[in-house]
Amino acid sequence: MSVSDISITSGMRSNLLQLQETSKLTTRTQTRLASGKQVNSALDNPTNYFAAQSANQRANDLSDKKDNMSEAVQTVQAANAGITAITGLVSAAKGLAQSALSTSDTVTQSKLSVQYNTVRSQIDNLSSDSGYRGLNLLSSTNTLTVNFNENNTSKLNVVGFLGSSSGLSLTAASNAWQAASDITTDAAKLDTALSTLRSNTQTLAANLNIITTRQTFTDSMINTLQQGADNLTLADMNQEGANMLALQTRQQLSTSSLSMSSQAAQSVLRLF
Repeated sequence: MSVSDISITSGMRSNLLQLQETSKLTTRTQTRLASGKQVNSALDNPTNYFAAQSANQRANDLSDKKDNMSEAVQTVQAANAGITAITGLVSAAKGLAQSALSTSDTVTQSKLSVQYNTVRSQIDNLSSDSGYRGLNLLSSTNTLTVNFNENNTSKLNVVGFLGSSSGLSLTAASNAWQAASDITTDAAKLDTALSTLRSNTQTLAANLNIITTRQTFTDSMINTLQQGADNLTLADMNQEGANMLALQTRQQLSTSSLSMSSQAAQSVLRLF
């Protein structure tokens, strides 16, 4: 049976249409109250919906980059910790050389040279143990690439160096330190190694500062993008709550009006 097969009065039809429209508005308001958004799909507002979606997608991409930056910070800090420890060992080795220069006892000098070689081997161990998640900036000239934006056009390359004894040009104790010239030669190498370590520490510190600065900037950008998306889509909960009360009142009035219209039509029956 089609709708045209049923005849209703114009008053009832008008009230029915008002009830249907109120029901649609009530459903929309309930959706907004449940989601907290006034734009839940492209049908609500295509311009705002797609603009907010783009902003949120970029915020998500930057969030992934921020995680990579955090990992890069850990890698650089691991290398810096290794350099700090190696610097301490080089300083200890220099102390051994100075002790060897201050004595003429060849036996003592020989023992000190053995200790020096032990320290030198520990430098190699520290160098190989200073990696983080498979990347060691002290084991070779590895390069850590840190991408800062979503299309990888903004990046930083952190170049490592060989922090082992061979990388620092520290050879085994020359001639078991039996001559002052041998000790002096190795002491000069230690001074050069300290200079190299300090230089690389400064470079790592500068790179670390850049990465942490970009982390802070990325946090701000993510917040800005999310706020922009929210401004385009979020609903005013106070207004929507007021709308719901008004719609409930309208629905009650429309129902009452429809009932009154029906009663007017039923009065015809009294003629029979």
